[in-house]
Amino acid sequence: MRENSIAEITLRKYESPANLEKRELIKKICLSLGLLQPGDSRDIVVDILQILVESKKSEKKELEVEEIQKRITKNREEHNLEIKGIAESNIRRQLKRLKDIFLVEKTTEGYRINELESLSKLFEEKIEKFYIESIISRIKEYLNELEK
Repeated sequence: MRENSIAEITLRKYESPANLEKRELIKKICLSLGLLQPGDSRDIVVDILQILVESKKSEKKELEVEEIQKRITKNREEHNLEIKGIAESNIRRQLKRLKDIFLVEKTTEGYRINELESLSKLFEEKIEKFYIESIISRIKEYLNELEK
């Protein structure tokens, strides 16, 4: 039997999201979904998700990694944040993490929020109903097997 997990997710609960600026709100979403660790200064995933959300709202188009990288640089400059972690390889790694939890998809044109859908609907349909339910179901299989 393999010891490697097939699926894994970390969920965290934070205070109510009142009066947060957009970047801070997206950071809490990333923390809540385990995409970012508390106290982690390497928060490029926040910029990537923010850029893809903004692109979905305004342009409704896919973005190539180079365009994401350019927008991250501009976004970090506007928020007086260090310009670090923006290597193309790191951006691709973070995009893969977002793809792995079904928030982002890659098309022939680039990356976008999955099906240009709302994040709340994606969370409900892809993470809550599909991903988490399948993990819980497998845990129940193990528990039932133990009871035999």
